[in-house]
Parts: sequence; C-alpha cells; structure tokens
Amino acid sequence: MRPGTDVTENGLRHLLNEWDPVGVDDDVQDEYDCMLAPLLERLWGDADQAEIGEFLRRELEDHFGLTPLPSEPEAMAARVISWWTAAGKADGAHRTSSSDRTVGW
Repeated sequence: MRPGTDVTENGLRHLLNEWDPVGVDDDVQDEYDCMLAPLLERLWGDADQAEIGEFLRRELEDHFGLTPLPSEPEAMAARVISWWTAAGKADGAHRTSSSDRTVGW
C-alpha cells in the first residue's frame, strides 16, 4: 500500500469513523480526515503503538478539545497498527526505504 491511495485512506478513514471519539460519524464522514496524512506518515515511518497512541491523544486533546480516558488512544493505536499490518500483508506490500515512497496528499 502507498500512502495517499484511495484504498489506504478509505481504510484508515473507516477505522477512525468506527472509533468516532467525537460522536459525529453518522452526520460527518470526514471529521477525522485531519488525522489521515499524519497517521499514514507515522505508519510508513514504522511508528510503534506508543507513538500512534501519543499522536491520537494529542489530537483528541489539542484539536478536538476532548479529555480521553488513558486507555482510549492506546486501544485505538493497537487497532491502527493491527489494521496497517493486516492491510499490508493482504495488499502484498513490502516496506521500502523512505526515499522510494511518495506522499500523494
């Protein structure tokens, strides 16, 4: 999978909308799109679950004005990492060096 592809973005968008920490998924399908590019950059950069969890926590607090329970961003980070791993295997994607990747957003 390549960052910025429809498959990648739509898969991650779906995952974020299922999480729906703001509670607006039924009304606003692009509420969490602000997190797509930063998350994909981190995933392509081999960010671990702790890094993803910290990013999600900061987004919830700073961007959305929420105070998440400690387990919320960490649990979502685990889902994101699991999705990324499974999607890469299903897509037959192989990790390449960062100089071989382009970002399409």
